[in-house]
Amino acid sequence: MEEKNIILTGDRPTGRLHLGHYVGSLNRRVQLQNSGKYDEIYILIADDQALTDNADNPRKIRDNIVNVVLDYLSVGIDPAKTTICVQSGLPALHALTFYYMNLVTTARLSRNPTVKSEIQMRGFAEEGLPTGFFIYPVSQAADITAFNANVVPVGEDQLPMLEQAREIVEKFNRIYGETLVLPTAMIPENEMQRRLPGVDGKAKMSKSLGNCIYLSDDSKTIKKQVNGKMYTDPTHLQISDPGHTEGNVVFTYLDALCNDDLFAEYLPEYANLEEMKEHYRRGGLGDGTCKKFLINVLEETLSPIRANRAKWEADIDSVYDIIKTGTQKAEETTNETLAKVRKAMKINYFDDRSIVNEWNELLKQARQ
Repeated sequence: MEEKNIILTGDRPTGRLHLGHYVGSLNRRVQLQNSGKYDEIYILIADDQALTDNADNPRKIRDNIVNVVLDYLSVGIDPAKTTICVQSGLPALHALTFYYMNLVTTARLSRNPTVKSEIQMRGFAEEGLPTGFFIYPVSQAADITAFNANVVPVGEDQLPMLEQAREIVEKFNRIYGETLVLPTAMIPENEMQRRLPGVDGKAKMSKSLGNCIYLSDDSKTIKKQVNGKMYTDPTHLQISDPGHTEGNVVFTYLDALCNDDLFAEYLPEYANLEEMKEHYRRGGLGDGTCKKFLINVLEETLSPIRANRAKWEADIDSVYDIIKTGTQKAEETTNETLAKVRKAMKINYFDDRSIVNEWNELLKQARQ
């Protein structure tokens, strides 16, 4: 039987999604969804994994499930083409995680660069590391294999997680026979899809740093973030001074979001972004003009997303039904994978009575 092309991706529901998510993954997901190249696409809301470092505040996760789904729907994720499901509603994932844990050593998990980075970022080195968080890569392997995903869109910082999943698949198949699908990574096609910094120039947008532009932000908030917090070039003190576009957050955002048509609409002095950059580099173009243009670009990007979100917010019952239906569909798929895994491991004791014959033979040999 020909192998299906199946994508699995997802997010931890710890807050509203922001522009970094849009540039880094959401826009690409919509493109993949509408490409017609994939048989099945699943987006997993990883609420269980979010609890590994939020166990004392489960309401935060519960409340943000709806925010994340609203963001999905508002950017164009179509539940008729993409299955949206909730991790905690899929018991098979918990069982698979347990089985896979026996195939991975603590030493191997400790060497995972992504885990090491996350431990440092969250301060676990001082507070103590929750066991659930430590096995995060194993849980991800369970997610990926449960859906038979052979394509997993990831950023470069997540590649070690996928490599861990591939190791688990290879070891399982070696011990128990060919059962699991080996996943491959889909890396962002260009640098702008890989990372969008916070408005303050920090490497990553973060709610705790207050450097995000959320997809649901209103026009006033966007202006405040750009005019009040966005870094440009610290050496560009006067309009006449030559400026640097590399490392300049305003131009980083323009690289990611603007197109030539927007210049014709909002800044007709330039035909394209490269002309604007050249003027800034030689001097004579002020940061205020650049920020004003960026605000218009952001509005062009986010205003239709806000409008879509408002429509869905007015029909939360339908949003709930989308999540429930998607999770029910995903439960069938993941249960099938769990059944295959148990059969391969020969621990499917109650699927048929052949084990009775094995026990009888075992006892017969023991009596001889």
